Amino acid sequence: MQVIETLAEGLKREIKVVIPAKDMEAQMNERLEDAKGRVRINGFRPGKVPFAHLKKMYGKSIMAELVNEIVRDRPSAILSERGEKSATQPEIAMTEDQAEAEKILAGQADFEFTLSYEVIPAIALKDNSGIAVTREVVEVDASEVDEQILKIAESARTYETKKGKAANGDRVTIDYLGKVDGEAFDGGKDEDAELVLGSNRFIPGFEEQLVGLKAGEEKVITVTFPADYPAANLAGKEATFDINVKDVAAPADIEINDDLAKTLGLESADKLREIVRGQIESQYGSVTRQKVKRQILDQLDEMYKFDTPERLVEAEFENIWRQINTDLQQSGKTFADEDTTEEAAREEYRKLAERRVRLGLVLSEIGEKAGVQVSDEEMQQSLYQQLRQFPGQEKQILEYFQKTPGAAASLRAPIFEEKVVDHLLGEIKVTDKTVSKDELMADDEEGSEKETKKAAPKKKAAAKADAAEGEDAAPKKKAPAKKKAAEGDAE
Repeated sequence: MQVIETLAEGLKREIKVVIPAKDMEAQMNERLEDAKGRVRINGFRPGKVPFAHLKKMYGKSIMAELVNEIVRDRPSAILSERGEKSATQPEIAMTEDQAEAEKILAGQADFEFTLSYEVIPAIALKDNSGIAVTREVVEVDASEVDEQILKIAESARTYETKKGKAANGDRVTIDYLGKVDGEAFDGGKDEDAELVLGSNRFIPGFEEQLVGLKAGEEKVITVTFPADYPAANLAGKEATFDINVKDVAAPADIEINDDLAKTLGLESADKLREIVRGQIESQYGSVTRQKVKRQILDQLDEMYKFDTPERLVEAEFENIWRQINTDLQQSGKTFADEDTTEEAAREEYRKLAERRVRLGLVLSEIGEKAGVQVSDEEMQQSLYQQLRQFPGQEKQILEYFQKTPGAAASLRAPIFEEKVVDHLLGEIKVTDKTVSKDELMADDEEGSEKETKKAAPKKKAAAKADAAEGEDAAPKKKAPAKKKAAEGDAE
């Protein structure tokens, strides 16, 4: 087998591989001899089939098997021998001439194919001890825990039907039909909708006009959708809603006690307080972690400058650009609305794609040299988290990860990256700084633009319609608070 390098330009490589016809035929003959004692052909005793007849019947199919095996196995072996790693799956080109292909299968022509790929650049790791980060820490006080518990209690509050007019804090059960210019619009209708007046779940002006209504009453109210409403066809428009009040219920008193905790599946109020405090600490810890990670990545970005494989950058850019356009489409905005142009946005996000690829390669090299491993148990936990996000579709998700090449890598990559960050935290200088909640949550626009996975040109995309409602045009609602503190983060 001849391996000839035909291109070595930057990170790009092209390799021509030639396997002489005599070598291909020798391998085919070897397999035919091996099969000779096993094949059964009418008119011949086992093991007595003439070789020429055997070759005539099975030669081409065996040669085709050889070609497929070579194309499947040799590229990785060739790269290994060259001491190279391909950034993506190498592209393989073979002859498309049918007559030439027939000659190869007949053992009358050399088998040639070409590998085209980009190599992962060699990265000389630098000393990490010079990296210094500030870890912002928030001390959770009792008042914040009490505030979150109160919200949980409010979400679990019971209501009792009452006579008389609806007041703020009461829960009304209504049917409504929304219209713009006298015509009903998609998503503007609901029946038996429950709404706590004063909760601000619906668009401004909607709830206020229901105060004072009684069960059995009907009313037409007029509201104006906000200018930044996610459904572009309704943004800024005046609409009417036909309202039919079916029930008015007053809220029961809230008491933070063991009974409340038991309704949430917990044994005591102390346990509830413990869980809520843990959730708040976890939320702040997650933000702290992201800020620390951003500082590390920013400094690594300054430390390492090298060419990145174009194919990796292009794939990363396409992922980013697809999300940008999805966000713009859902918000009803254009690049001009975001004070930029498509050309400028493309340039901005291609730089972001290059940064991500470069940092990904650096983190990969650091992790490999440090012996960072992702365990089977960690992979299983990650897969389980994926399954939880798609209830009812567990079978399809499992099949996807079992049958899709590279799918498992999408689970492994974020785990590996976080473990590399953990490794770096043991090598760099970390200074803790106690800050307020507002200071911790303050948006670092520059950092966000570098690391966010769902950025929009210059600004973040406008808020999306409530996914739980499934209809962009429905009156804008906020998701109800969770009833079980143990099932998710406190709001």
